[in-house]
Amino acid sequence: MIRRTNTQASLRRMLLLFLFLLSSPGLFAQGQSGTSNQMILLYTLTAFVILVLITVVIITFYVIRVINMLTESSARQQAEKAGIPYAPSQSWWQILMHKLTRSTPVEQEADILLDHSYDGIRELDNYLPPWWKWLFYGTTIWAVIYLIVYHVAGLLPLSNEEYMAEVEEVQKIRASQEIVQIDENTLEFTADADLINKGKEVFISNCASCHRNDGGGSVGPNLTDEYWLHGGSVRNIYATIKNGVPEKGMISWAPILKPEEIRDAAFYIMSIQGTNPPGSKAPQGELHVPEPAQVNADSVVAETNL
Repeated sequence: MIRRTNTQASLRRMLLLFLFLLSSPGLFAQGQSGTSNQMILLYTLTAFVILVLITVVIITFYVIRVINMLTESSARQQAEKAGIPYAPSQSWWQILMHKLTRSTPVEQEADILLDHSYDGIRELDNYLPPWWKWLFYGTTIWAVIYLIVYHVAGLLPLSNEEYMAEVEEVQKIRASQEIVQIDENTLEFTADADLINKGKEVFISNCASCHRNDGGGSVGPNLTDEYWLHGGSVRNIYATIKNGVPEKGMISWAPILKPEEIRDAAFYIMSIQGTNPPGSKAPQGELHVPEPAQVNADSVVAETNL
C-alpha cells in the first residue's frame, strides 16, 4: 500500500507540473515574449514532462501486471493445497471485451457449429457483436433526431442556409467599410512599392497554392514569363482574377477579395514579369507584346514649311 500510494502521489505531482507548464507560458516569456529560445525551452520541458508521464504509466502498467501474476500464482497454489480446481478470475478488460463482442470461447465452439459447410469451411452461428448493434441503433436514433431538428421543425439551419448567412454577414461588414472603386477599363500599372507589397501578401495567401509563391506555376500557369492564356496586360490580369476561369478550375475572386486587393495582386504579378524563377512551368498561351506608350498630341511639334 505504501508503494502504491507513493506512485499515485508521484503521478499527481507530474500531472500538476504538466498542467502548470501548459497554462503558464508567460513564466518563460516575461519581458521578451515570443522569442524562439524561450519557446524552445517551453517545448523541451513540456516534452520531458510528457515523456516522464508516459514512462510512469508504462512502469505502473507492468507493475500491476506482475502483481496480478503473483496474486494468481498464489491463489493457484492455495487451490492445489486445498485439493480444489483453480478457476482463474477474469480481468476487467476480459469482462469488458466479452460484453462488447459476446464472443464464444474456443472450447465451446462446437455448440454453435452449423451443419453445412462451404468447400470444407464450417460456419459458426455467432452473435452479432453488441458494439456493432449499439452503433447501428445509435446512428438510427441520430438520423431521426437530425431529420426532426433540421428538416421537420427547422430548429437549426441547413448547411446552405448557414453559408448564405455567412455571406450576408460578410456583405454587411464590407458595406460598413470604405470600398475603393477600381475602373478596370482605365487601369494602368504603377510600380508603387507599397501596393506591390500588399499584392504579394494577397497573392501568397490566395494564389500561391496554384501558382507557387514565386509565381513559377504548378497547377496553374507560370506567371513570370511573357506567355499568357488570357492576356498579359494589367487590365487582362485584373479581369482574370476578378472573373476567374471556371472551365479551367479558377474561381472568381470578386466575392472574396476587395477591388483594391485584386488590383494589388495584379500589380504584384506585373512586377514579377521576367524573373523566371528556377523550376518554373513551361510557357503556355500566346506571347504578350506590351502596347507602345501613347504620345499625347500636345507633345507633337508640327513642322512648318517656310
